[in-house]
Amino acid sequence: MNLKDLNRPQRQAVKCIDRPCLVLAGAGSGKTGVITRKIAWLIDQGYAAQQVCAVTFTNKAAREMKQRVARLLGAKTTRGLKISTFHSLGQRILLQEAHRLGYRRGFSIMDSRDVETCLAELAQRDQQDAEHTRQTLYQISRWKNDFIDPEAALAQAGTPLVQSQARLYAEYQQHLLVCNSMDFDDLIMLPVVIFRNDPPTLNKWQDRIRYLLVDEYQDTNTSQYEMIKLICGLRQKLTVVGDDDQSIYAWRGARPENLQRLQQDFPSMEVIKLEQNYRSTNRILGAANHLIANNHHLYEKKLWSASGAGDLIRVFPCKNAEDEADRVVVDILSKRFQENTPCRDFAILYRSNFQSRNYEKALRDHSIPYQITGGNAFFERREIKDIMAYLRLLANPDDDQALLRIINVPRREIGAATIKSLATYAGSRRRSLDSAMSELGLLESLSNRARIRLQDFIDLIEELRHHAQHKDAMTVCKTVVSRLEYSDWLEQTSGSNKQAEAAMENVVELVSWIGNLQKDRDDQSLEAIVSRLSLMSILENSEDEKQQDAVQLMTIHAAKGLEFEHVYLVGFEEDSLPHHQSQDADSIEEERRLAYVGITRAASSLTLSYAKMRQKFGDLLQCEPSRFLYELPEDDLEGAEHTVSKLSEDEKHQRGLDTFADLKALLGTPD
Repeated sequence: MNLKDLNRPQRQAVKCIDRPCLVLAGAGSGKTGVITRKIAWLIDQGYAAQQVCAVTFTNKAAREMKQRVARLLGAKTTRGLKISTFHSLGQRILLQEAHRLGYRRGFSIMDSRDVETCLAELAQRDQQDAEHTRQTLYQISRWKNDFIDPEAALAQAGTPLVQSQARLYAEYQQHLLVCNSMDFDDLIMLPVVIFRNDPPTLNKWQDRIRYLLVDEYQDTNTSQYEMIKLICGLRQKLTVVGDDDQSIYAWRGARPENLQRLQQDFPSMEVIKLEQNYRSTNRILGAANHLIANNHHLYEKKLWSASGAGDLIRVFPCKNAEDEADRVVVDILSKRFQENTPCRDFAILYRSNFQSRNYEKALRDHSIPYQITGGNAFFERREIKDIMAYLRLLANPDDDQALLRIINVPRREIGAATIKSLATYAGSRRRSLDSAMSELGLLESLSNRARIRLQDFIDLIEELRHHAQHKDAMTVCKTVVSRLEYSDWLEQTSGSNKQAEAAMENVVELVSWIGNLQKDRDDQSLEAIVSRLSLMSILENSEDEKQQDAVQLMTIHAAKGLEFEHVYLVGFEEDSLPHHQSQDADSIEEERRLAYVGITRAASSLTLSYAKMRQKFGDLLQCEPSRFLYELPEDDLEGAEHTVSKLSEDEKHQRGLDTFADLKALLGTPD
């Protein structure tokens, strides 16, 4: 295979296959090209495609890798190659091995809303309020990401609140097993549990995955790291690609310290740095290097570019938030007409979603098209969740959340009292709702009218389930839609005929997706297809939105992995970036990494803006430029006002605490 178009460190990274390899890939250094070339190189060097596995964090990244490798080697050569997200890999393992933990075939994957509903019901028994439930939901996710089981969580609990959460965690896990369900975090944690407790099963998967590649390694959590370590085993055939300077997801469970664990667990590991940037000018990279040098590093690296110095980095000090938005938008308008630049080449990046409002108004006022990254994902739409709930219940009769969603969709007039009686009876019998609702003990306790309505629902589900035993998943889905007369239901419940038609088009698209999935999978059973769709519903989240010719508005977190010719990093001020809730040393380092990510999205020009006054909760407050502004090379800045002296770290920390106290006072929040 010809690697002449790669630079020297890139070639080193591709060819290093005889020992563990850490590729420290700086922003814009061509890491995706390196990892896809390495997959192709492994196959070229004799690895069977089905023995190679690459994992990343989004479906979009996985698809891009697959397409690139297929272009390099051809689809026939890459047949059996495993490129997926971590959670898809975990799902693949669990589809074959979950029975070892007591799960049955056709387990359900619960989304965040299902999890919240389930926890709320369990917490209600313990007389816990909604806020406690939300806190518990996040705490359980953190425990699972850190590979802490309920028993260990209870042993470590230091306060009554955490003890209560740990007990609810144990009850929740037991409930999931009874309902034959898993949550998103279980897709990583449970395979690790199986591998640790069942060496023959671990050996089987180690034999299947002879070489493992991990993209965006800096975003891995503890459970993901344990999965990596176990799959690699004694063979230690591993390449991880990442950048500790772009680790911005600690709030989501990511552990940058996993880089250090690599050194300990893989002592023969070779470290290769990709420092040549193919995106940005040297002034932009110099600013990024200066900024990130203030963080502690296990490995030092410095980005550089062959594309020249480039323009100075502009700083816009603005009177207030409205002035800031107008100045940025007028500047975009000017560049568009002077240089005939497409709208899509401009990006406005901010720390928090609410900051977009002023920019939306200013862009509308100047008739400039814009696109906000985000919005309702396909699988979050009402009509898709309805049909998916029917399919989930057909695949897994123990899925209580699915049954509760569709028991009155379309309307059957099964009242709240009937549903409560069903739930109480099922709880007393320790049965799922589906199995309990057919029992005579329940039916005889209901009024004649309630019994008839519930029996109609039971008959419908039994009819559909019988149909599902003899037909493929796409046919089953079509039958569900037809049997429910779902298009009529949409007409009755939508705000207009146009909305009903659009919703029905989404249902048709779902049927089409199921048909395509059947073509691409060996296991075409309803259980396998529903499991795959449930995972897609959690992972997709608008990844596939096509970029329009419009100014792009998004948070810095959402911009990671993207690049734009012209970037406006707005709200570049204290208590925004860094955020007022991120004033301790570790959080400040992550906020600095976030600013670094924002800066390195820019290819040709970078503009930083801040407001001197900003309205917060009805009061006009004075703002200060971000401390990060004073960590940039002064000679490369244009327009900066240096009226504020540089502050010591203690002064910065105290100022952040003072601002946070002011905000709490404005909100009337108790200490």
